[in-house]
Parts: sequence; C-alpha cells; structure tokens
Amino acid sequence: MSDEIENNGIPLQEQNIQTMDLPTGSKTENVHRNAADLEAVFDVPVRVSAILGRAKMPVSELLELDVGNVLELDRKVGEAVDIYVNARLVARGEVVLVEDKLGVTMTEVIKSEK
Repeated sequence: MSDEIENNGIPLQEQNIQTMDLPTGSKTENVHRNAADLEAVFDVPVRVSAILGRAKMPVSELLELDVGNVLELDRKVGEAVDIYVNARLVARGEVVLVEDKLGVTMTEVIKSEK
C-alpha cells in the first residue's frame, strides 16, 4: 500500500499509529478454556473440614477425659466456624441442621493472599 492512503482525510504517514498485541480469543472463550483445562482435576478428592473450635490442655487432663465429659472450646455458641480445604482456611460459616445431619452454610469466603 502507498503512503498516500488516507483515513479521515489525514495522510497515513502523518497519523500517529501505534501497534499493540491483543490477547487471542475473547474473555468468554478464555473462561470456557479455563473451565475445560480444570476438567481434568474435577474428580480429585480434597479434604473439607469445618472446625467448631479448639481446646488446649495438658496431656494429664486429656487422659482424664471420659464419656460424658464436656470439652470446652474457644468459640461461643453462634460464632462462625472455620471451613478448611486441605488444611487451608477458605471460608467461614454457620452450623445448620440438614434433615438429621449437621451442615455448614458458608457466610464468608476468605480471599487467598497470593
């Protein structure tokens, strides 16, 4: 092409044109591609734990525990429980009853600091 080609009446050589690299594919395509990439790990088992609270005691007290003893935890009734995935804190939630089993409703997702 010639330098005389004009765009909006301005000769091409006088236009301030900069080139830039654009990512291939749209954001939607990238999301679908990322989901497809993760498909290989969908069946990998992870350990999910809901921690009601913790208690610290000497071994002597631990050895004295028996059926019917109450183990006092560091949380109050109604306080959020911690939800861990593979020993990593990922969320907090509230204990709920689901039919005849305990469950946890997630109330807060913990952002990872990467």
